[in-house]
Amino acid sequence: MIEDRGEPIELIEACEGAQAAWLVDAVCSGARPGTLHRFDVGERALPSGLFRVSTHRFGLADALELARALGRLPPRVTVYGIEGSRFAPGEPLSPAVAAAAERLAGALSTELAAAFAAVR
Repeated sequence: MIEDRGEPIELIEACEGAQAAWLVDAVCSGARPGTLHRFDVGERALPSGLFRVSTHRFGLADALELARALGRLPPRVTVYGIEGSRFAPGEPLSPAVAAAAERLAGALSTELAAAFAAVR
């Protein structure tokens, strides 16, 4: 697991040479806080409008498309977005977002175990 603060070059370097990557980010689409979104990005672009919450000029969608253009995007990329409710720096997670993060952690654990078992 790699925690990244949103720098596009760091994300591209972390994914370089990988066969698969699973990413989690905050989403702001207008859905209820805590809503989980799942996207398979290996073959098509991530909807950039959903991942527009960023303290950087490049959002996650931009970084992934830059990696694709550079030929450095893994063949399989799954992005999970958790619909946020508070986006100010230092704000704690709302109860709905914290519960969604817990659900996602469990689902990711199962998904990753299956993916690694398939590789063996």
